[in-house]
Amino acid sequence: MGLGVLLQSTLCCPECGHQEVETMPCDACLWFYECRGCGRLLHPLPGDCCVFCSYGSVACPPAQSAAGGCGGREPGG
Repeated sequence: MGLGVLLQSTLCCPECGHQEVETMPCDACLWFYECRGCGRLLHPLPGDCCVFCSYGSVACPPAQSAAGGCGGREPGG
């Protein structure tokens, strides 16, 4: 098993269950994501730094590297 950071995550919409594989940015938070199934606008759950940490199969690259999430801050902070 490699020690590299995974850059793809499958986002799963809590509203309709639609799943979409997305490439995660390494240098920015993705705070909003529009579901391609139902159009719901997803945003991080309390305590999560981005939509990948809340709805993805893989946490964001900063969280994977134990950096405390996307810059260690919550959306808007």
